[in-house]
Amino acid sequence: MFAATAMLLASCGGGGGRPTFGDNEFPVAAVGTSTTSMQSTYPATIKGVQDVQISPKVQGFIRQINVKEGQTVGVGQVLFVLDNVTYQSQVRQAQASVNTAQASCNTAKLNFENSKELFESKVIGDFELQTAANQYESAKAALEQAQASLASAKEMLSYCYVKSPAAGVIGTLPYKNGALVNTNTVLTTVSNNSSMEVYFSLTEKDALEMTKAAGSQNAALESYPPVQLRLADGTIYNHSGKVAKMSGVIDAATGSVQLIAVFPNPQKILKSGGSGSIIVPRDDTSAITIPQSSVSEVQNKKFVYVLGKENKVKYTEIQVDPQNDGTNYIVTDGLKVGDKYVTNGITKLADGMEIVPITPEKYKQKIDDQAKAMSAGDIVDAMK
Repeated sequence: MFAATAMLLASCGGGGGRPTFGDNEFPVAAVGTSTTSMQSTYPATIKGVQDVQISPKVQGFIRQINVKEGQTVGVGQVLFVLDNVTYQSQVRQAQASVNTAQASCNTAKLNFENSKELFESKVIGDFELQTAANQYESAKAALEQAQASLASAKEMLSYCYVKSPAAGVIGTLPYKNGALVNTNTVLTTVSNNSSMEVYFSLTEKDALEMTKAAGSQNAALESYPPVQLRLADGTIYNHSGKVAKMSGVIDAATGSVQLIAVFPNPQKILKSGGSGSIIVPRDDTSAITIPQSSVSEVQNKKFVYVLGKENKVKYTEIQVDPQNDGTNYIVTDGLKVGDKYVTNGITKLADGMEIVPITPEKYKQKIDDQAKAMSAGDIVDAMK
């Protein structure tokens, strides 16, 4: 009601948000402090705690796809099967080589044991015994080599069965049955989305101030308040997050430091690759707040009229926090506790102008009194 009456009287008095009192009285308030709850918002990117790109270790044609997009998989689960005819053939060849080497080794062993008996009976000499021993050792080495080749062939065959190295959710499946893939092909991504990491950035200045205030980077992270996540549709995610990591490197291109907040994801609402905004609450117990109606703006600069000596006002530039509630500004520079500023009628003021300061309460009383004195015709005329 007070605001509506003030506007009506202002229009009647020629504008400027001040009634026509017929004198030079302006309401003046002293700068004080109050507790404010503000918030800072930062663009953010959502990623799984563990996003693993799945690529085959061998080249081949896809013969089988065992999963669907969005499916939850476990560690070691077979996701894809590649054409393995060639690798199966190599395993069979390697197994045959092992069998041959095993037979040769067995024969060499029998020959060596027989040579030892003949040597003990003094039928053969040292040379023959040593020759039999060398043949046996050579056969054992050949067997080990064949067994290693078989193990390698089996390993190559196992690569045709592409398994998940982590538990998580399957991403997109860009390749279908019959596609030729190789070691550079990303078949899909497995994302561990039981909890999600949300990446956002602070300016180098803000990160430095935060670290200095806490004493160390670890202490700064420990004391960082719980944060909220605004989703792409504008809603607030129903779980709060905790900032757990800070990059040790400053991005030279942007001059920013990356932080990572971890959010639980029990309903699997958050998806890796999504976007949103991190909301960081800020409580200030000694903030200087003034009404936005007391501030004039010229070329993106903000000014107030500060009461000086001999009741003359000074046109003073102030700095304000970019975050505000739409009604008040938080002043970061230009005013100090105890300063007095004009709260209404600032459009009628000029730098150095002498005024008669009154309290905001008296100002309100004058408005009320003048409103009561106005006739109905005055009100109709003022509203035209």
